[in-house]
Amino acid sequence: MLQTAIRFILYDKPKSIGAAVGIFFSVFLVGQQAGVFLFLTNSIRNLVESNSSYIWVVDASTRDANRTVPLDVRIGRQVATFQGVRRVHEVVVGAGSVRLPNGETSALSIIGVQVPNFAGLWNMQPGTHREDLLPEGAVFLDIFSQNLKNVRIGDYFEINGHQVFKAGETRATQGLGVDYGFTTLDRARVITGFAPDKVSFFLVEPLPGADKASIVRTINAAIPFARAWDGQALSDSTFRIAIKEGGFASTFGFLILFAIVAGFVIIGLTLYSAAIDRIRDYGTLKALGATNSYVRRLIVVQALIFAIIGYAIGRVMVEGFRSLLASLGSIFSFTLPMEVALFLITLFIAVGGSLFAIRRVNSQEPAAVFRQ
Repeated sequence: MLQTAIRFILYDKPKSIGAAVGIFFSVFLVGQQAGVFLFLTNSIRNLVESNSSYIWVVDASTRDANRTVPLDVRIGRQVATFQGVRRVHEVVVGAGSVRLPNGETSALSIIGVQVPNFAGLWNMQPGTHREDLLPEGAVFLDIFSQNLKNVRIGDYFEINGHQVFKAGETRATQGLGVDYGFTTLDRARVITGFAPDKVSFFLVEPLPGADKASIVRTINAAIPFARAWDGQALSDSTFRIAIKEGGFASTFGFLILFAIVAGFVIIGLTLYSAAIDRIRDYGTLKALGATNSYVRRLIVVQALIFAIIGYAIGRVMVEGFRSLLASLGSIFSFTLPMEVALFLITLFIAVGGSLFAIRRVNSQEPAAVFRQ
């Protein structure tokens, strides 16, 4: 059957190419939109996801890690006394206005981390060390920062009127539409005007082997005006809020659905047209004893061949798209379940589209071959 299916495909190469291109087009669009969706949602929760190994203590009303309310530093001291807690790290996040020596300005979110553990700092570039933040005025900037990409290590500039210099680099530490700059906790308070007795949130480091869920329950029971979250749980909550309020699900869901429907229609019409052109051949097969089941399988096998070819080309193009965005700082990756889902969508498009041709061929009477 495979050889017969290949012969049918090679008989009309333009239509076969059209079917494969239709699937490639759909696979690329679905993969592209899914990739952009992943990048945007990952950017939204980059701060919390990159520090999800900690227990987060935030204001009781906080459900989104990007919308924290300042907490009293005394809460951290209280949390540090609870059983199972190894350390409590203070972190502040404040707004900064950057002014470069050439007069250019840009916005920057300043993340202040506590010496000597620097909890809250992640993805340092090779050659950059945590201790590089210790000199007066030192800040780390992301290498993919579009507005500050020309600032080199050692260059001085101003943040909120305070002179600082680029002491090191991080990689892919941006939020959605915002660049993060890292410095020490005390320096961040000075630069952003953050109150010395307040923090944005606490990162709680459990003792090895300690039950994180138990620590979370203890904190929540003891401090009613603060809330402890497992880091991953807060990341998931931040993601859900972004999906709900940002309209990402409906926007990208529509675009992905459009890509699926487009591929479904393209391959459906192509296979239907090919079936019309070769209706006598299908009729001859039936006249020679081939059952409708055999003919259906023959058409489905052709569709599966188109699916494999289209998926392979489309997936290569999606990977090229991903690599291009990664070089610009827009980093995302597909999980195994997403890879499987993309392949299953491809099979659905191909097999579903073949139903048009199957229905037409099934209606062909074997005797009609001899009347033509």
